[in-house]
Amino acid sequence: MTMDLSYILNHLGEEDRERHRGAVSPPIYQSSIFAFPTVAAMRLALGDELDRTLYSRGNNPTVEILRKKMAALEGAEDALLFGSGAAAIAAGVIACVSAGDHVLCVQKPYSWTRALLRDLLAKFGVAYTFVDASEVANVENALKPNTKLMVLESPNTMTYEQQDLAAIATLARARNIRTMVDNSYATPLLQQPIAMGIDLVAHSATKYLNGHSDVMAGVLCGPKAMIREVFQGPYMTLGAMLSPHDAWLMIRGLRTLPVRMKQIAATTATVIEFLKSHPKIERLWYPQQFDGDQAALTQRQMSGGNGLLSIALRTPSTTGVERFCDALQRFLMTVSWGGYESLCFPVAVVYPPDTRVGGERHGLVPVNTVRLSIGLEEADVLIADLAQALDQV
Repeated sequence: MTMDLSYILNHLGEEDRERHRGAVSPPIYQSSIFAFPTVAAMRLALGDELDRTLYSRGNNPTVEILRKKMAALEGAEDALLFGSGAAAIAAGVIACVSAGDHVLCVQKPYSWTRALLRDLLAKFGVAYTFVDASEVANVENALKPNTKLMVLESPNTMTYEQQDLAAIATLARARNIRTMVDNSYATPLLQQPIAMGIDLVAHSATKYLNGHSDVMAGVLCGPKAMIREVFQGPYMTLGAMLSPHDAWLMIRGLRTLPVRMKQIAATTATVIEFLKSHPKIERLWYPQQFDGDQAALTQRQMSGGNGLLSIALRTPSTTGVERFCDALQRFLMTVSWGGYESLCFPVAVVYPPDTRVGGERHGLVPVNTVRLSIGLEEADVLIADLAQALDQV
């Protein structure tokens, strides 16, 4: 059977429907434990909890269907599902390092990736360096003899810097360093890091993969041997698994992933055309709008756009940002992104009121930045809402 996209999303892992009385949608195995007819059968399951069902903390039939789909989507040998994207990234990192090792990470990672390295693993003797990885030379210069892992995020989820994944993967393999990339922004539909030589691919499946803002989930994909390391180490030890019901909801969400991404990308392109020329917009971040080396990376690594972009408002302080965000009616103000609904997140929320633009802490995202996640609403409705809110800046 050909493993085309529609087959992966609609049938992979579900082929034996007679086993489930012909159910078109797979059942939810809402069971914590599984019984065995003999000691020998139980011994087999206990010896390989990754590929057999014994206890749902390890493997569960509903979750296993989703594992197969996610591995196939990323072109990986196997995958693990977690209760959050932060858990997936943490498990991948922890499985790769020990006390005395060094981790190289992109300069502006997801906040909990930063906290993992800076606040947690540093206490256990794991060193780290944050580096501007948009230039491969910067990455090479930051390597140490004890570097064991590179943590990438391409594009990242605020200002969308990308890394040359193939070049960094080549650099890492020559030095026996593992690589992991957060691929949440692009999804497997728009970017295939494993095909570029990356070892492990992580996702916050809470975002586009599920797409309905009703599940917290994380994914880690990679070679079978590495996935087994993660499984036998942090996955089973820390118990950050995905529940069967949430796995079923994610299977449902994946069915419409291509349709959702196509509609969201088309709407976003229209919204961006409006924003680009608006006098209240100081800057716009979106990979398909970059120039120079970042534009070349976008063309080479990604097959299309999504609905996540950021804008910097032309305002002297956070007061203008607050006026803009408070005036929005169709964009819900919240964290996260990638659902069916349009969202906004103001960076100003982490600063005191009336903070001056340019006075924020060095190296962080500008205080006048607002991240927008375009959903499934009509483009003209969103543009009208943005226009009236921009009038308040």
